[in-house]
Amino acid sequence: MKAIFQVALGILAAIGGFVDIGDLVFNVAAGAEFGFSLLWVVVVGVVGIIVYSEMCGRVAAVSKRAVFDAVRERLGFGVGLVALVAAQLVTFLTLAAEVGGIAIVLQLLSNLPFLALVPLAFIGLLAAIWFLEFEWIERLFGYAGLCLIVFVVAAIKLEPDWGSVAHGFVPQIDTGDPLVYLYFMVGLLGAAMTPYEVYFYSSGAIEEGWTPKDLGLNRLNTVIGYGLGGLLSFALMITAGALFLPQGIQPQLIGTVALGAEVPLGQVGLLLALVGILFAVGGAAIDTCFSFAYNLAQFFGWEWGKYRGPARAPRFTLAWLVLLVLACCVIATGIDPVMLTEYAVIFSAVALPLTYLPILLVANDRAYMREYANGRLANVFGVVYLVVILFVALAAIPLMLITNMGQG
Repeated sequence: MKAIFQVALGILAAIGGFVDIGDLVFNVAAGAEFGFSLLWVVVVGVVGIIVYSEMCGRVAAVSKRAVFDAVRERLGFGVGLVALVAAQLVTFLTLAAEVGGIAIVLQLLSNLPFLALVPLAFIGLLAAIWFLEFEWIERLFGYAGLCLIVFVVAAIKLEPDWGSVAHGFVPQIDTGDPLVYLYFMVGLLGAAMTPYEVYFYSSGAIEEGWTPKDLGLNRLNTVIGYGLGGLLSFALMITAGALFLPQGIQPQLIGTVALGAEVPLGQVGLLLALVGILFAVGGAAIDTCFSFAYNLAQFFGWEWGKYRGPARAPRFTLAWLVLLVLACCVIATGIDPVMLTEYAVIFSAVALPLTYLPILLVANDRAYMREYANGRLANVFGVVYLVVILFVALAAIPLMLITNMGQG
């Protein structure tokens, strides 16, 4: 049982990162538009986030410093400031979208007005962050988010053409509308490798007091946690491809996503889907709150950490609290959370090189990492992914404009 709880950080990072509102929107929309032909992109995203999260956890365990702290110290003020600004902007947009997603799910469960539920979403997140210890936040939101496994069952029950599903894991470019296809490629990779994921994961390792003895746990967390996130992403896309594509349905609402479980599994499937989405998006909101405050505190040298409590880390506490209030104010204006999600994911794609290049440099710094610096295999994967995310960053905004955010 202890071993199961030890991988909770990876589960929370995966459920709140790989299956956050961005993943729900882009995976389901991609399946509804292109069927199974984008499954291979999810594989690329899974491997990429595993590679870089492993580096982040290793840096934290060896140096006793979170990655953003290490980037600021080893690469200087200028590089750190650019990375900080890019990460914070994306994190703020993402948090606002997550708060809106929580309110939407609460509306579906209660049938109350959306705007009336935004304060309830705020109170719930505030209570969870304030009163729960870090390890219980991991366990509650990580494991409750596993209700999303209902989409795996739904995908199987829908009996898709498994030959076509298998073919979807082969890299390809859809001949229907190549530019829209490329837009969804960029969106899926941006959603999979959102910057806040690696910053949260690294800082979480410090919260849990990892040392070099925990490097095996670090690898286990990344592979199991993000591997599970990838499985759920596959299920979402397969469900959408099998159910929505043949009907010509474009899922523009979170409620439509949940229908993917209701059609094959009935009311129980719908309820499990909504609960899973609620905790997955809620976990992502907490991830983003903490990530924003972690980055700010580490850059400016403040005391930080959930384990310190508000009295010993007042500026860290104030940072996440102000961010949460601002995010709720933005979503209370009535802005569409799904549209906001798309903007957050695309701008996340633009920020990817500013996040992952500094991580790769720090993980290769032998004066800092000693014998735990990157080996040849980690560097090969790291460099290959830098090329991939550079393409994604350059293509994201032009594709968003040309395709009218995937509308063609």
